Amino acid sequence: MATLLSRLGRFSFRRRRLVALLWLALLVGAAVLAGRAPAAPPNDFSMPGTEAQQAYDLLEQSFPELNADGAAARVVFRAEDGKVTDAATRGAIEDTVRALGEGPQVVRVTDPFATRSVSEDGTTAYAQVSYAVSAAELEEGSRAALQETVERAASPELSVEAGGNAVGAMPGGHASEAVGLAVAAVVLVVTFGSLLAAGLPLLTALLGVGVGALAIKVLAAPLGLGATTTSLAVMIGLAVGIDYALFVVSRYRAELARGRDGTQAAGHAVGTAGSAVVFAGLTVVIALAGLSVVGIPMLTQMGLAAAGTVVLAVLIAVTLVPALLGLCGRRIGPARPRRRERRADRAARPSMGVRWARFVVRRPLAVLLGGAALLGVVALPAASLETGLPGDDSKPVSTTQRRAYDLIADGFGPGYNGPLTVVVQAGDGGDPGAARAAEEVAGRIDGRDDVSAVGPPRLSASGDTAVLNVVPAASPGSTETADLVHALRDPEFERASDARVLVTGTTAMNADVSQKLSDALPPYLALVVGLAFLLLIAVFRSLLVPLKAALGFLLSVLAGLGAVVAVFQWGWLGSVLGVTEPGPIVSIMPIFMVGVVFGLAMDYEVFLVTRMREAYVHGRSPKESVVSGFEHSARVVTAAAVVMVSVFAAFLGSEEQILKTIGFGLAAAVLFDAFVVRMTLVPAVLALLGRSAWWLPRRLDRLVPDLDIEGERLERGAHGGDDAASDGESVGAAAGRLPVN
Repeated sequence: MATLLSRLGRFSFRRRRLVALLWLALLVGAAVLAGRAPAAPPNDFSMPGTEAQQAYDLLEQSFPELNADGAAARVVFRAEDGKVTDAATRGAIEDTVRALGEGPQVVRVTDPFATRSVSEDGTTAYAQVSYAVSAAELEEGSRAALQETVERAASPELSVEAGGNAVGAMPGGHASEAVGLAVAAVVLVVTFGSLLAAGLPLLTALLGVGVGALAIKVLAAPLGLGATTTSLAVMIGLAVGIDYALFVVSRYRAELARGRDGTQAAGHAVGTAGSAVVFAGLTVVIALAGLSVVGIPMLTQMGLAAAGTVVLAVLIAVTLVPALLGLCGRRIGPARPRRRERRADRAARPSMGVRWARFVVRRPLAVLLGGAALLGVVALPAASLETGLPGDDSKPVSTTQRRAYDLIADGFGPGYNGPLTVVVQAGDGGDPGAARAAEEVAGRIDGRDDVSAVGPPRLSASGDTAVLNVVPAASPGSTETADLVHALRDPEFERASDARVLVTGTTAMNADVSQKLSDALPPYLALVVGLAFLLLIAVFRSLLVPLKAALGFLLSVLAGLGAVVAVFQWGWLGSVLGVTEPGPIVSIMPIFMVGVVFGLAMDYEVFLVTRMREAYVHGRSPKESVVSGFEHSARVVTAAAVVMVSVFAAFLGSEEQILKTIGFGLAAAVLFDAFVVRMTLVPAVLALLGRSAWWLPRRLDRLVPDLDIEGERLERGAHGGDDAASDGESVGAAAGRLPVN
């Protein structure tokens, strides 16, 4: 592997203009195709195999006029002085209802006085606005018209607020990415001490993300990729793109400092650091593509799209990066003479990474226990993890959606913010059977203490299906409402009704999604960890090192989840991090975090431990190998981790709770993994294991391919004078000067 990648690196360095032009042509071609591609389809929020989805599908068949999957808004009116039934106030509300009905894409608006949607005290009323399309397909003009109507209707005497998925613009903008890039740029400048060297990883990462985002747009219609798949691809693509280029550039500069010429240095950098990049990228791709086993279309799309950007980042690191290094010539090289002299003066004092590694290997057991205890304490809040789907109650109180939610809860009761939809299908398929079964089901539900109200059943045109609304007594996200959903789905309840009873709605869908994700987590972990474990056995030619890597990942992800629960569920440091409304964690977060963090955790495992194994293969003792690995890679791994944490943490500035949670969770997990697990626990474990860390049974040793990512063959070839000659160059040419453009 190292030999093949070394040849690729030397080819890219020598044919730098051709390689750079090919990538530029790819970017331009993708831009042209994206400009002609049809718009991305709406996000597929379906949950195949769940009862809530079955109920939605049945509603689409039996009640197409209800447009169950269409966007909806609830406009709430509150009389500040008097009642909504007063003549002047009622007239203003009726005028607003008519104006709402004239909005684009609106199919139906309910009159609160006709539907009796007026609170008992007469101060609050609400109208339901239904749209012909889903929330993802809703045009910006429709959202704007709704907002303008609401703002125009408000007055000192009448408060008007709107909630629902039709309110507010869809997520957009790239301010978060810009902040992350700015921090990354500062870190790279400090690391390299050169603006040009720092700018190269940023440039290549942006190019990779650009090609990836454009490719997603081109493939959106043919493959059914939803509109939000690009968000995760950009987040992951930026982080790994910068890191992978950083490692190759850093190794290139180190090889130049050893006296190699530009072509040799590029070949050696791609052969060694590039090998680590390839296998680190493979672990990330496995983790992201593995999200497809969950069976949630949106999660599958996001995972595959992000995996595609990681593949692009790997290809750019082993082809475009050495080409750009060749184009930059001497401007990207080892430290300048004066700087080298200053470093030589400080050579007697080891670097901070070396001092830390020596401290760890001297006290491995104490460091191991201390680090594990620290992560265990941080992970404790994860035991109280509560998941849910984000609703208007999770939005800041400054938004109209949250104010509408509070007005409904105050005027009618908390359950009115999340009514359940119960679908009753008669066993005999006849009209009297459906009507009788629906009345019986409604009566049994209405007698429950945890139910506030039950609407009258509505029969379908065919007469075999009925639908009714059930208002829980508790709020949508409460355990009482979840218990109500389970009670209505109890087989005994359905058998007693002599009809098929299905429960759907936001709360029911939340319960189904949580259950589906919980069921999918064990096979997902087995698939991802199993495949990565086999891959790492080939990379490190060891059984214990991959096992240690997997256990360290579990500590990292649990600590990351603990931090997420403490901040977003309990509200700790909420004011500092911009979390205004603590609440349940979005349902997809745990399994999503497991997948992404596992892939990224293996990045640092591969980058750091390969340098340790490289030293061990070249004759160092186990403890000396640990120190040598830190000497050559601690500074770069630290910079890479800070870059990745910065990119993820920048999403805390997003207005969307989901992106904010994902960004913080990934930043925290990477922080713990890079600095506590990989740079503290890993050297401690390797010091304790000694030579047994690199043990591989002889029978397995014969079966596992020798990938040589440490570049041992490259070193032998270099000492034998054939490093460049093997690719058709003379030794004399290989010893030439670094080219200048």
